Amino acid sequence: MDLKDPNKAVDYVLANAGKFAAAKAQRVYLEEFRKSKKAILMAQCTDKAANAREQYAYSHSEYLALLDGLKAAVEVEEKLKWDLVAAQARIEIWRTQSANNRTQDKVMR
Repeated sequence: MDLKDPNKAVDYVLANAGKFAAAKAQRVYLEEFRKSKKAILMAQCTDKAANAREQYAYSHSEYLALLDGLKAAVEVEEKLKWDLVAAQARIEIWRTQSANNRTQDKVMR
């Protein structure tokens, strides 16, 4: 992305805002579904003790796969978030540089 062109930075933000929203939605969904998955797996366990059912759920391959999915979702969301923050920073840098240039122009007159 060209640091001198704020329009490209704005275009980037607009083009990726939806991707960020989808990534965040996926992450939140997986965080909430994790609780349901734990309950489903605990219900499958035939042991009567709650701690044994919880241990079964937490160690189950389906629960571990869900955690891997959550990890991937967080990674995607964070990457998009920081890319958007960087684009916004580029816009602010351009804005500051433009203001500085205007001040220099006034001083030179």
